[in-house]
Amino acid sequence: MPRVPAVPHVIYGADYNPEQWPPEVWREDVALMREAGVNLVSLGIFSWALLERAPGEFDFAWLDEVMELLHAGGIGVNLATATASPPPWLSTLYPDSRPVTVDGVRLEVGGRQLYCPSHPGFRAHVATLVRAMADRYGTHPAVQLWHVGNEYGCHIDQCYCDTCAVKFRAWLRARYTTLDALNAAWGTAFWSQHYGEWAQIQPPRRAPTYANPTQQLDWRRFSSDNILELYQLEAGILRDVTPDIPVTTNFLGFLPGLDYFEWATHEDVASVDAYPDPAAAHPHLEAGMIFDLTRSLRGGQRWILMEQATSAVNWRAINAPKAPGLTRLLNHQALAHGASGIMYFQWRASKAGAEKYHSALVQHPGPQRTRVWREVVAFGEELRTLTPLLDARVRARVGIVFDWHSRWALELDSKPAQLSLMPLVQAWYAALRQLGQNVDFVHPGGDLGAYDLLVMPNSYLLTDADATNVRAYVQGGGHLVTGFFSGIVDGHEHIGLGGYPASLRDVLGLWVEEWVPLHPDELTHVRFTGAATPVPATTWAEVIHPTGAEVLATFQDGYWQGGPAITRHVSGQGQATYIATQLPEQSLMDVLRGALTDAGMPHTTLPPHLDVTLSETQGGLILHLLNAHRADPVQVTVPGTLHTLDGQPLAQPLTLEPYGVRLVRVPAGFSVADITVVAGRH
Repeated sequence: MPRVPAVPHVIYGADYNPEQWPPEVWREDVALMREAGVNLVSLGIFSWALLERAPGEFDFAWLDEVMELLHAGGIGVNLATATASPPPWLSTLYPDSRPVTVDGVRLEVGGRQLYCPSHPGFRAHVATLVRAMADRYGTHPAVQLWHVGNEYGCHIDQCYCDTCAVKFRAWLRARYTTLDALNAAWGTAFWSQHYGEWAQIQPPRRAPTYANPTQQLDWRRFSSDNILELYQLEAGILRDVTPDIPVTTNFLGFLPGLDYFEWATHEDVASVDAYPDPAAAHPHLEAGMIFDLTRSLRGGQRWILMEQATSAVNWRAINAPKAPGLTRLLNHQALAHGASGIMYFQWRASKAGAEKYHSALVQHPGPQRTRVWREVVAFGEELRTLTPLLDARVRARVGIVFDWHSRWALELDSKPAQLSLMPLVQAWYAALRQLGQNVDFVHPGGDLGAYDLLVMPNSYLLTDADATNVRAYVQGGGHLVTGFFSGIVDGHEHIGLGGYPASLRDVLGLWVEEWVPLHPDELTHVRFTGAATPVPATTWAEVIHPTGAEVLATFQDGYWQGGPAITRHVSGQGQATYIATQLPEQSLMDVLRGALTDAGMPHTTLPPHLDVTLSETQGGLILHLLNAHRADPVQVTVPGTLHTLDGQPLAQPLTLEPYGVRLVRVPAGFSVADITVVAGRH
């Protein structure tokens, strides 16, 4: 597992925007960074307007000075290409470079990411700026990493202008070659949509009613690829000029618009921005999902938490601060889930602009006067003791199937019900974590054989190749648990005929006759075999016909009463469990617990606020115990002789105060089933 960038310590730092401050503050900043233990800053992200004040007129003097100050202070630089926010002169020079919404509105100057990703003039100026940055700073000893753009797709993940329409047609030609193939894929015989010329095809702009679903799906694919092409333009220049400096761009977790599985193959190291809501019931679960996804995108390689808030953000309706201790807990969670760098937005809180109320390391009152500063300094000191984590690997025997293309297709209009993928994924993820499992996210076309248990909360779209891959996993000995409305359409968004889900009927041992979407206030009930009372279920029910599957639970309501609700089927050397509704938390855990048992995997039952991760180092196993409860302590016992990370013996039981963290070296052969919670089950 290579370290990228190859530094001998855990990265600690923040976005640094010195252009907002006079030079005398820069010197104070460097001194304060050293006090806080900062060793890397992201520099220049929003600096284009000051680096190139007019077309071709570059001013690098101020950035030269900042680079030298940082380097003299022993602080490395994650140098941005500065292309994330074009200067106003570019929009004046090219008015048509401003993006267009689905309703045909061209957006105006005043925010960030004001660009059409297809515009040739914009791309030309991007290339010129990036090459100038690489030529000037590519040999600077402070530069450890290139930061391309920033949060691609955060505001503009689709542009519907005429330039993008031309590129969309070119993308479709490359995908389908002929109009006959496109017409077949799009099902244009419906609603008289047959295309006779490529020029007739438009983006799925606002239409009188539902747009063609395959057109919409291909548009989402194109839009992700088109923005990726913009990233590749920059990364290609950097790799040409500075081949030895690694390249990244910061992701946004489960951002809807970009296929990060594809994007991550073009990075040297994955990085992510994570802003879980501290007012939510379980912010650590939202953060954990993002962290596990980021680790999974590059096959387990360690990654960088590029942005987070030290306390409150500025963009929610109500911006709750992080209570004392929560930032440290989430930082430890990131490290436990595979991070090699902990960074923030931003170093010094702005006094003007749209993000002036966003928290920072140096808050408005000044560093010595805030508890936030005391926390970040203390954590910087603590990080110096955590270097062994750089070589740790988080191994997961459970994979959650996730695919952006399936999400796009599921959330298109004109469905049996308006379903959103992420609440389903979050519920299944939370159940697996409470059962003590390390979890990866995996593409259905990826290497599934690494997992003893594969869970698929919903994969509405499965390409023929991906469906074959999933079936081969089960028949080769894998254990699959899948949720309702999965395997319904192929890669063209065409329904498989002969009973749903056509692509998975054989491994599931059943076929579905019809679906029963439930209203938000409507319940159905499910009775498990041998249970005295049924449990309530929501969202969905189905009329199912088993063709070999064992029935584990039945519906108790409506005309679907008595029919299967949960089934299990042996297929080849493996087995597949099907859940035809949305179960309550404990019932879902029961089904997943049974699947873990069948797969021969150790498991436990943890309080929802106790986050447990097991990682491997050359020195043995490390157990990360985090109590995400803000009020109640937790006590656990673990068999065997335990030691701290630096080898000191530990007495038991282990007590974790609210937001408490313990890193424990555990004996070889340890499993999560060995953990006993002796107090703190709330």
